[in-house]
Amino acid sequence: MRTVDFHAYGHPNIVGEHKTTLEITTEAELTSQGTCIIGVRTTQTLRDLDDEIKTLAKFARTQIQLTMKAEGLVERIMGRGSPGLTYSDPISMVARTSSFECGRTVMVEADKVASDLSRDFIQKLRDPDIVIKCQLSYAKR
Repeated sequence: MRTVDFHAYGHPNIVGEHKTTLEITTEAELTSQGTCIIGVRTTQTLRDLDDEIKTLAKFARTQIQLTMKAEGLVERIMGRGSPGLTYSDPISMVARTSSFECGRTVMVEADKVASDLSRDFIQKLRDPDIVIKCQLSYAKR
């Protein structure tokens, strides 16, 4: 198993209502139209992940988990890798319920997205000073 730890931060415009994706971005600003974005100013990009993790992400049998913690609340999203995941994006990482692949896709067939997160968790993420402790885990099955 390989893991990578990083942080993201809250923003007053986080709404967490998107029904098919969840996104964490390096961008500092967010409009209320970004309904999938649940964290800004992330300290990690997909492009900067090491080659071993990028290789693991290309296997459909690799289980990918994103764990997020904020002030005692924890959310976990489970998905899988896919041969078309390139991890080339320098700005965003997106978990998707679908099998759509692009440079921003961190996992496909995710079991949760923005709208599935607890409303208490989303409420905490609306604080711009909140630190979201994140961990990506990769386990090849």
